[in-house]
Order: sequence, then structure tokens, then C-alpha cells
Amino acid sequence: MNRKINIFESVSQVNAPLPVIRRFSQYFRPYIKEIPIILGIIITSSITQTIAPLLTGWSVDNLILKGNWLGLLWMLVVLTIVYLTGFLSNRTLIVKVGVIMQHLLAQLRQDIMNKLQTLPLSFYDRSKVGDLMSRLLSDVNTLNQVFSPILPQVIGGFFGLLASAIFMLSINLQLGLITNLIVPIMLLTTAFFARLARAKFRITRETISQLSIQLEENISNIQEVQAFNRAEINIQEFKKLNADNRNANIQATAITAAFLPTIDLFNTLTWGIVLAYGGFLVSKNIMTVGAVTAFLFYVQQFFQPIQLITNFYTQAQSGLAGLERIFLLLDEPVQLEDATDASAMPAIQGKVQFESVNFGYKPGQKVLENVTFDAEAGQAIALVGATGAGKTTIISLLSRFYDVSSGAIKIDDIDIRKVTQASLRRQIGVVSQDTMIFSCSVAENIAFGNPQATTAEIEAAAKIANIHDFILTLRQGYETQLGERGINLSKGQQQLISIARAVLVNPRILILDEATSNIDSQTENLVQQAIANLLQGRTSFIIAHRLATVTNADKVLVIEQGQIIEQGTHTQLMEQRGVYANLYSLQLVNNIKTSLKIGSRD
Repeated sequence: MNRKINIFESVSQVNAPLPVIRRFSQYFRPYIKEIPIILGIIITSSITQTIAPLLTGWSVDNLILKGNWLGLLWMLVVLTIVYLTGFLSNRTLIVKVGVIMQHLLAQLRQDIMNKLQTLPLSFYDRSKVGDLMSRLLSDVNTLNQVFSPILPQVIGGFFGLLASAIFMLSINLQLGLITNLIVPIMLLTTAFFARLARAKFRITRETISQLSIQLEENISNIQEVQAFNRAEINIQEFKKLNADNRNANIQATAITAAFLPTIDLFNTLTWGIVLAYGGFLVSKNIMTVGAVTAFLFYVQQFFQPIQLITNFYTQAQSGLAGLERIFLLLDEPVQLEDATDASAMPAIQGKVQFESVNFGYKPGQKVLENVTFDAEAGQAIALVGATGAGKTTIISLLSRFYDVSSGAIKIDDIDIRKVTQASLRRQIGVVSQDTMIFSCSVAENIAFGNPQATTAEIEAAAKIANIHDFILTLRQGYETQLGERGINLSKGQQQLISIARAVLVNPRILILDEATSNIDSQTENLVQQAIANLLQGRTSFIIAHRLATVTNADKVLVIEQGQIIEQGTHTQLMEQRGVYANLYSLQLVNNIKTSLKIGSRD
């Protein structure tokens, strides 16, 4: 399949973690007021973690070695209370931070959705749905898996680590310093493994995005896939992408698997140092057995958070890779923005003026050149010409999906760049050949552009669109749930619902883009009648390849290579015997020949 250029393939250029982390931390700002509560919980948890080894060491020297079993029993009660307090503190911390993380990730998803709704059509021209879905769902879900369950433990573990280090130094300065010397070595090791892991996890995020793209394209176009026998080719393409993702994940897992035993090795090495040097100090009566016992407990508590933090840091590379991709999307410039002094478009009559309009989708590539015409309020304007001539571009500019390169488009003498896009589009209705039906009820589909519409208004629009009687034949009438993309409706029924949708919006300007090209002749009569009802009193722009459908237009614009080469009524253009007259005559002859062939077969 032909593939669009993925604008996010340059994600590997973003390789500095600090800016990504700094930006992600901004999402915590709304929860600053929670910090004192979280700090209180952390302090409580840290105290319970660090006081337990101290009490254990004291018990060895003063209770166990002296045979004070009653005192030991009471100490066990105290330790039980200490550990229970620590358990409750840790659980509260996990819940508290977990709730904040879920709110944070929900806001991140919302920011992505908000961004996607504001990006111009030019962005979607070069993007893929599967890639965008991957950012909204897969990348954010990766953050959820990495940060949500582990982050609270990391936060608590960090403070526990500091407390353990302080207590070890207070028990014996020399032994504490020797133990803490291992920390910078571990940090360097962690940084080394993390850099390797981050590069691999970035590849996993990119490959899962490509898998999403491949899957979305195949499912959305399954009819074409089967019709052109592409199934086996697509299976092989997916197999390759799947293998790339598998290999990237295996490599990332291999790095993580090598990292954790390395940390365990440091832990074992430190235990050996404490036992050897601690035993030597005990033999010299510099330390007691209880102090060495407490020290060993602190070593264990010291390394547990280090293991947790370093493991989290390594695994977080997957989340950082996802964040890079998300922020690249959020930083995508909104090329089509309202002017700072833009005002709302007032209620319009529908007069339209194109004044020397030039436009190109890419710099230096003209699609429209010096397009100039007027449409009076209530007139029907037909745009005809070959595919790619610029007809759809003209109506896209009218709706301000793109901005003109030069010249101006005015509605009721108001430059559309001086009004807000939302207020402009509220007064423009579109009925296209590619009708979009959503997975919701018939009524919700009709009210798509006017969700506040009443039942009576929805039914009135359906009657104008000649679809009301059909809707009543459905099992649940207007509440019938439609399948994805209207799969349980015919093309004509979909088109009539689209017309009802436009009726309900009640636009002053109406755009019909090949509205009858994909339906049978019997349904076309219903659609043509519905369109006639819809056109009454509105300025309309009609794109049609079948010229017989635009003979009653007030003005016909003949577009060729981005220029208007002829304009006038059907009668005037036929009298000129130019391009339009030749096209019309050719279509008429072809239609007659087709009819004769069909008649002869009958």
C-alpha cells in the first residue's frame, strides 16, 4: 500500500531526557497542594523503616544476649506496631500518588485530543490515523504502566534510602562511608544501562506505532484488500513489522535482565564488606553484635530502594520514549489559527467573493492561480472540471480549512481571516460523496452538528431530507444504533442522513461535493429532491462530474489546472461552444451510447 510520510519518524532526534522530564513535571503543578500531605506520609513511612533495624540491634545487645525474654516480648509488640504503621503509610502513599497519576495521565490524553481537534487539515494530509491513535492510547498507557504503580514506591524508597544512609553513618562512620562509596558506582552503572535501554525502548514505541498504522489501514480497507488479493502481502508486511517490534522488545528486555543481576552483585558485595569489616570491629570491641546486626538490616533497606529506583529508571526509558512522541505531537504548530483580533462572524446573507486567490499546499507549488468570481446570496454555483483541477480546493478554502497564499475570500464583504473559524463554519454546511456515519443512534447522527436539537427538530430535518419514512421502518426508529461507518445502511440512506444533518444546522452557505455520485438512480431521485429542499434560499456550491445535474445552476465555473477558464450559465456556456460545451456534449453522447447498449441487451 502507498504510505504517507510519517511526520514523527524524526522522534529519535529528541534524545535529551531532562527537557522531557521537566516538561512532564509541569503536569504535577495542580497537585502542589497535596505535597505537604504526601511528605507527611513519606516521613512517617521513612521513620518506621529506619527505626526498626535500630530497635532490632538494641534488642540483640540488651535483651537477647542478656536473656531478657519478657523485654523481648514487649519489643516484638513495639516492632509489630512500627511495621503496621509503615504498612499503612506505604499503602496510603501508593493510593494517594496513584490517584494523582491517573488524573495527570487523563489530562495528558485530553491535551492530545484537544491538539488533534485544532490541527489543520494539512497536518492530517501527511499523518496516519494509526500513528495518532498509538500516541493517544498506547504511549499514554505505557506511561500508566511504568509510573502509576511504581512511582509511589520510588518516592518513598528515595527518602528511606537517605534515612538508612544517615543511620548507618551514625552507627559507625567508617563502615558507613565504605558502604556509601558503592552508590556513585551504582549510579554510573545505572546511567550506562539506562542509556542503552532508552534507545531500545524508543525503537519499541516507533515499531508499535507502525504496527498500529498497518492494522488500521488493513481493517479500514478490508474490502479493497480482499478485492485485490492483498491479504498474503499484507500478512508478510505485518509479519516483518511484528518481528521488528519483537526484536526491539527482546533487546530492551536483555538490557534490563543484565542490569538487575549487576545490582544484586553490588548488594552481595556490600553485605560481604559489612560482615568482614563489621566482624573485625566486633573483635576489637569497637562495635557490638547488635550494631552489626542493625547495620546489616540497614544495608538491606539501603539496597532495596536503590534496586527499585534503578529498575524504575531503566523501565522509565520506555515511558520517556513515549513522552517524546507525545510532546512532538503537542508541539506540532497549529498553522491555521484565528487572528488575535478575530471576531465572531455575524449572521450572513451568503454573498461570496473570491478575489485573485492563489494557493498551494506546498511552498512554490500552485494549486489555484488568480481565482476570481462572485456568488450572490441565494445563488447556486457549480464547479466543474477534471479530477485534480482544484474544485475541492476552492470549497476547502471557503470553509477555511486552509488559508489562501494571496488574495482574499469574503463573505458579505467580510474577509474570512478576520473572523473565528468556529463562527464561520457554523454558517456553512457540507454534504460530500464520502458520507461519514458515526457509531451512535440515527438521531445522534442527524444532530451531529447541532447536539442541542429537539426531537421535533430532528424529525423535521429528516422529513425535508426524505429519510423520515425509512427511519420509522427501523426497529427502534430514531434510536436505532448504526454500525461503524453506517455499515447497516445503503449509500443512498447514508447520504440522506447527511443531508438531514445539514438541514438541522441550517447553514446560509451549502457545499455539495459529488453528493449523488455513489448512489443508484432510484435513490438519486430522493436525494435530488432532498437537495432541492435544502438549497432553497441558500447560497450553494455544487461540485459535479455529471454535468446534467448542474444545468439549473445560476453560474457554472469551469476549472482547469487551478484556473477558471470559463464561467456563466449553462445556456451561455453552451452558446460559447468552448470547453464546457464540449464536455457536456461528450457526456451526453456517452450516456446515449450506454443507454442503447443496455437496451439492446434487454
